[in-house]
Amino acid sequence: MSRRRHVGTGLLLLLAVVGLAWLLSRPAMLLPAESKQSGMADMEMPGKQKEEKKPTPAKQSGGRESTHEPEGISGIVTIPPERLQTIGVKYGQVIRRPLEKTIRTVGRVAMDERRLAKVTIKFHGWIEELFVSALGDHVKRGQRLFTIYSPDLVATQEEYLLALQGRKQLGESEFPDVARSSQELLEATRHRLHLWDISEEHIHDLERTKQVRKTLPIHSPIAGSVIRKEVVQGAHVEPGQELYTIVDLSRVWILADIYEYELSFVKAGQKASVTLSYDPSTVLTAQVGFIYPTLDSKTRTAKVRFELANPEEKLKPDMYGNVELRVNLGNRLAIPQEAIIESGQKQVVFLHLGGGKLEPRLVKTGAKTGEWSEVLTGLKEGEHIVTSANFLIDSESRLKSVVESMGGMPGMK
Repeated sequence: MSRRRHVGTGLLLLLAVVGLAWLLSRPAMLLPAESKQSGMADMEMPGKQKEEKKPTPAKQSGGRESTHEPEGISGIVTIPPERLQTIGVKYGQVIRRPLEKTIRTVGRVAMDERRLAKVTIKFHGWIEELFVSALGDHVKRGQRLFTIYSPDLVATQEEYLLALQGRKQLGESEFPDVARSSQELLEATRHRLHLWDISEEHIHDLERTKQVRKTLPIHSPIAGSVIRKEVVQGAHVEPGQELYTIVDLSRVWILADIYEYELSFVKAGQKASVTLSYDPSTVLTAQVGFIYPTLDSKTRTAKVRFELANPEEKLKPDMYGNVELRVNLGNRLAIPQEAIIESGQKQVVFLHLGGGKLEPRLVKTGAKTGEWSEVLTGLKEGEHIVTSANFLIDSESRLKSVVESMGGMPGMK
């Protein structure tokens, strides 16, 4: 009896749980019906037309309606004329004009190597008397520098006097070979004196006085200033030793560096002006003397030698001077550099078509001279262009879109 009672109680509890679950799931079973009712409410009723929604036009500032139509065609930029006038846009005509390119550089003053001389001797000896004893002394051509005693020189003078006496005695000999030998000996001795740079004047003096001179003077080969002296009184000197270095500074060089992209404008014989930083009011005239054949791989420049007169020796070696070279390029098609818009690798100029219409035009420029640029392609003589492009600051976004679209225009790359 107790076991049956427990089974019945469990069965009743199971039925109660199942019934509660069915009651809780009843609202979910009604959802399809409600969804169906809701869908029927959305269905179109017979004879009723569906309303169309019209887009609301966007309004611009000022309350005017805009349809967002493109403002230009074929790359033409349209800006109200009053706006162009307000921002100060200027126009100009493409014309041919004389162009002059100016090349400026800094050069270093150097000695003219063709006006440089070194004083040496061809025999050993001793300096007896020194006439030019200080650096910077100015000497004239033929001026005595020093006197030198040399045993070889004394012996050669004695030999010359003996040869001179022998020719006098044997020159009229009835034997031709004897007369010829005496003359040849005299000429050989004279030639030796010439090889030692003994002047003809001293040889004539030796013939006249018949006296051997212990010392002989050495003269300056050129007129100029002494820039090096390696001799003192009483010193022993050897053949080939450099005793003096003399330079004529009445004409000097200026060595300047010119960039490789400007070398094509530089030609030998061109005139250039030279000024000094401490005296800009004085302008000296130089001439291109030589363009050196090598290029510096680091600076990409080549040396150019300018030559100029320096009568007052105002220019000193190793001074610096400002060099200005003006190159006449002749008449060329040119526009102001301000009219060119650089956009990456493209150069754009805006043509003025009137009525606020501006047409972008790709151009290729050449030489640049001051505020002008040579036009190689893209423009014709007589066309009107915008010469001041300040309005592009206000129209930056428009410029970008126009320039980018030009790659697909006919004839544009």
